[in-house]
Amino acid sequence: MSDRVILHCDCNSFFASVEETFSPELRRVPMAIAGDAENRRGIILAKNELAKRYKIQTAETVWSAKRKCPDLVLRPPRRGAYSEFCARVNALYDGYTDRVQRFGLDESFLDLTGCLGRFAGDALRAANDIRERVRREIGITISIGVSWNKVFAKLGSDYKKPDAVTVISRGNWKQIVFPLPVSDLFLVGEKTAEKLSEIGIRSIGDLAGSDREMLTRLFGKFGARLFINANGLDDSPVARSGETEEAKSIGNNITFRRDLVTAGDIRLGVSALADSVASRLRRAGKKCRTVQVTIKDANLKTIMRQTTLSAPTFVSAELAAAAIGLIEKHWTIYRGDAPDPAVKPIRMLGVTAENLVSASEGGMVQISLFDEPGAGRNERTERLEQTIDKIRDRFGQHAVQRASILGNDLGIQDKDEPRGGADNM
Repeated sequence: MSDRVILHCDCNSFFASVEETFSPELRRVPMAIAGDAENRRGIILAKNELAKRYKIQTAETVWSAKRKCPDLVLRPPRRGAYSEFCARVNALYDGYTDRVQRFGLDESFLDLTGCLGRFAGDALRAANDIRERVRREIGITISIGVSWNKVFAKLGSDYKKPDAVTVISRGNWKQIVFPLPVSDLFLVGEKTAEKLSEIGIRSIGDLAGSDREMLTRLFGKFGARLFINANGLDDSPVARSGETEEAKSIGNNITFRRDLVTAGDIRLGVSALADSVASRLRRAGKKCRTVQVTIKDANLKTIMRQTTLSAPTFVSAELAAAAIGLIEKHWTIYRGDAPDPAVKPIRMLGVTAENLVSASEGGMVQISLFDEPGAGRNERTERLEQTIDKIRDRFGQHAVQRASILGNDLGIQDKDEPRGGADNM
């Protein structure tokens, strides 16, 4: 059986590239897309190639980027345009195969197995045809990785940028992949890379040559997955165009107009986030068994903590209670009248629902004889929140609001909704 032909297509500096299609003169100056600095969303969201020469990083503050490049041109995000360009790019991909799986807003996997007839079976020729058409017809550039599996295809698209194609084949994969730092491999984040480094695994080659059982003992099933990815053994399929995968998590975060310093501030922020996440769970027909909070302080240091619920839920008050419990356990909260040096103000707060189950499955909760009266699922509360969803659908998201949120100075009721989403591969 011949190998699959998998492509990973990644739009280069997507937000900035879209902006340059509206204002071509921006291609000649360092430019970045940034949030509203006055509302403390002033971080770099994307930058063009000229801005990258100044070592400007995504997610750094506008203030910091301006120090590196005083002439940096800033533009606000064009949210509607990004979805439109994404749809146009993927429609072009659909002309090559019926297996086009979106991976985030600006990335897609394509399975061209059996679809290379007009390119004489040449995957590189097909990839270059796609790359050139995107540049010519849509006005942005993409980088493409070509391999026999999704993990190496993604490595290939990152290997050479911008506007390039990299083929990782059976003949060259060890030469290309093994020297790369282990952090370049899909699923290896900063913390995982640190743990791997502690046991002498610093490159993908080190990981590929390590003992699978040892990795499994250290990381559980995740360790086995790391071994599979490093050795090119990933066989996950590319979904058909239009198919949507089950969400693995649903979450939102807010960078507040001012730091959260008091228990009241935190409860207000958590309440808004939990309300949004609960609403999205209900719309997706899901309940969650796990709640995670993400906290970023004024120095941009971030921690994440999670807890398992006693029963699945999509009720906002239950999500909020779990999130607040995590924050109280893992973060020092200002409670008195005098300044407390132990308190670290919170710049950004996120609430994520994980370990999702269908709402119907989540409704089947076994009640113990030793539970307190009313300890089971509060069906009345669920029906109330579902009714609120219907009102908001008809009259707008802000038609029903908690009284505590009205008139706040945290920026919660800004026209921009809290950001968030599901993460899948």
